[in-house]
Amino acid sequence: MHNQPQGEGVLSHLGWNLRRLRKDAGMSQDALAKASGLSRRTIVSLEGGDTNISLASLDRLAEALGTNFVQMVSDPQAEPRRIRALAWRGRVAGSEGVLLGSVAARREAQLWLWSLGPGDSYHAEPDPPGWQEMTYVTEGTLRIDLGTETLTVAAGDFAIYSSAQAYSYVNIGADLVRFVRTTVE
Repeated sequence: MHNQPQGEGVLSHLGWNLRRLRKDAGMSQDALAKASGLSRRTIVSLEGGDTNISLASLDRLAEALGTNFVQMVSDPQAEPRRIRALAWRGRVAGSEGVLLGSVAARREAQLWLWSLGPGDSYHAEPDPPGWQEMTYVTEGTLRIDLGTETLTVAAGDFAIYSSAQAYSYVNIGADLVRFVRTTVE
């Protein structure tokens, strides 16, 4: 979520959804902070729409509330298979991560459309155990740095790996790289 302007994308509904889900769960802000491992100040700021948060931290909030990432961030009126919301914007023009939609899996599956400008990167925190990722590159060449290995994926190729580890996407080329990513638990 870092570098995302306020008022657009997945953060635009987060404050309202978080407050509603927390109250539906009968939790105070303090209780949610303890259950999620985040600070109470972060919870207050998120409910007020005044802060950014990592995707992994949103997953921890959703788990503490007994819900999923998509219910935390999407427009309550939207159909979950067609979300299409900006979730990350990089430092380089053209770098972004867009949550396209979600379907039920054991717990959840997410379909993303990403692009990274030349030299840009995205560094992810580990997902909870059991999460997998499938990445298909449609344009350019993407380097995926995993804890124990580095994968280089060219246009027309894909990689499947556990996302329950720190990982990074890096555009190693001189042109924009575009890829589709699916995360599944």
